[in-house]
Amino acid sequence: SRIHVTAIELPSASISLLPGSGIKLVIGNASLTIDMNWSIRTWIFKDSGRGTVHISKVFVTAIFSTPLDNAGPTSIALTSCQTTSGDVDIKLNGKT
Repeated sequence: SRIHVTAIELPSASISLLPGSGIKLVIGNASLTIDMNWSIRTWIFKDSGRGTVHISKVFVTAIFSTPLDNAGPTSIALTSCQTTSGDVDIKLNGKT
């Protein structure tokens, strides 16, 4: 519980128009840091503490489509998304 995103880095990001179809978003080499509390209870023991997850070398390519007509309110739909992450570092600190 108590999950907080404490840092986001987007060193390389671009948005481009795709003629007749929509928008392409490309994010390269991004990173994300998350802090959280954790707990575990079993019949043998119980423990809790804090943890940090750092995800780096994240690459995202997303394509959004937009309707070309003027009928109704403007809408955007995610039509394609590809994501890869290179490194995940997890640190858990427990109470004893």
